[in-house]
Amino acid sequence: MKFSEMTYERPNMGDISSQMKERIAALSRAETADEQLEQIAAINNLRNHFMSMAELASIRNSIDTRDEFYKAEKEYFDTVSPEMEAIETEFREALLASPFRAELEKHLGAQLFKLAEVQKRSFGNAIVADMQETNRLVTEYNALVASAKIPFEGKNLTLSQIGRYLNAPDRHVRRSANEARYAFFAKHEEDFDRLYDEMVKLRTRMARQLGYDNYVQMGYDRMNRTDYGPAETRRFRDQIKRHIVPLAESLRERQRQRLGLDKLQYYDLALHFPTGNPEPKGDPSWIVENGRRMYRELSPETDAFFKFMVDNELLDLQSRDGKRVGGYCTIIPSAKAPFIFANFNGTAHDVTVLTHEAGHAFQAFESRNLPCPEYYFPTSEAAEIHSMSMEFFTWDWMNLFFEEDTEKFKFYHLSTSVLMIPYFAVVDEFQHFVYENPTAPPQERKAYWRELERTYFPSRTYEENEYLERGGYWHQQLHIFNYPFYYIDYGLAQVCALQFWTKIQSNKEQAWKDYLHLCQLGGSRSFVELVQAANLRSPFDENCIESMIGDIANWLDSVDDNAL
Repeated sequence: MKFSEMTYERPNMGDISSQMKERIAALSRAETADEQLEQIAAINNLRNHFMSMAELASIRNSIDTRDEFYKAEKEYFDTVSPEMEAIETEFREALLASPFRAELEKHLGAQLFKLAEVQKRSFGNAIVADMQETNRLVTEYNALVASAKIPFEGKNLTLSQIGRYLNAPDRHVRRSANEARYAFFAKHEEDFDRLYDEMVKLRTRMARQLGYDNYVQMGYDRMNRTDYGPAETRRFRDQIKRHIVPLAESLRERQRQRLGLDKLQYYDLALHFPTGNPEPKGDPSWIVENGRRMYRELSPETDAFFKFMVDNELLDLQSRDGKRVGGYCTIIPSAKAPFIFANFNGTAHDVTVLTHEAGHAFQAFESRNLPCPEYYFPTSEAAEIHSMSMEFFTWDWMNLFFEEDTEKFKFYHLSTSVLMIPYFAVVDEFQHFVYENPTAPPQERKAYWRELERTYFPSRTYEENEYLERGGYWHQQLHIFNYPFYYIDYGLAQVCALQFWTKIQSNKEQAWKDYLHLCQLGGSRSFVELVQAANLRSPFDENCIESMIGDIANWLDSVDDNAL
């Protein structure tokens, strides 16, 4: 079914609640595993319907945040979603109390029960009102960012639209574009600080109501992390400091030399070549058509997937006024249809977003028939392996998009993949500080952010921008506001994706088999278990990064980047 033909109808929470409770009671009364499986299937049908309507409302609100109808529907789900979570907690309690757990695990997998345990622990009726208020604040933050009208060169641009000027070869243009962009954030600095402060206090109060010391472990539980915790991510960040930061700094020095600058200023960081960054040689529709060919030739599975996406209008890619910033992939369960949302702006990011979000969507497409909603996507750090690795599996087709700049793109792509890893660590370490010190005032948070930047980006300077120098950069990072502790996931996944890159160099066929198997498993296993199933090394292994970084550094060193 095409996206435009999908019917939205606001679900009646009273009806859903009564039906869910009736099925949960029947689940608890059931005298055999088969009877329980029947009730679980019925409950999941109700959950899928609710999720489908919620996703349709959210997607259509994202497409046009000014649409009053879907704005109201999004607000409705902000209000009732915690109520639905309360009912789902009752379902999980009944599931965990089953005397037939061993038999159920044979049909549904053990991961469902592991997830139920952390989800039960991190939710309670006492926090519903605070969750509703947090949802309202998140919506306010997204609307504030989407409202940006940035005056630049006689036009009013959205944050996405100004993106193409941030890496302009003309230094005056990119400096002016960056100054205009951050002028918007500086103008609303107090609003961003206020919104985040309220979110932190609400989340901390919720955690303490549920018996946590602070929001850190609750945040991990709400991210469904069943086989690692803060100690493991701290060790992973330490690996980044030891092995990634030095390589990243050497790449920045090469960038400075290529650009012929005495010093890289903050507005120079996005420009990697004096002739300009690689850009796709056509418009969004041309990119999609080349995407058709790429996925047709990559594998029979990706061919079927991409045809399904295009034929059913499941890609919204162009930036428009009123459209939410960023990109994401989700799934509409009732249609068994992934959906890709993005904001193309004429940069190389358009292609990497297409391959990145298509990696998410391909996994969802491959695992759409798994037995429960929990498995449509894995936990987020595992999900990002699919997206980041798809970026590398499609390298052989980058000539379709970049033509004579293909080698430039590959160097740019691999080097920026390395350069981003320290940033993932900064966002993660920052959030640990914030939620371990929830009463710290906004200025202390920003000072701590700036100190982390000095640790992970030793050469970065903001001496020409007072707002960034006092630590305001993170205001633009929507994950910090919307999805607490969702960011080290990208670092963990990038290290796994880079392992796929090294495997592709030596045995592309086996690498694809491992990747396809990983996608087909969906969320049916935990992060570490999925990494093992894909024949990858866990990023938590002490020497994981050290064991692979040499191959990457050697490839980058082999490229005469001054000739690109």
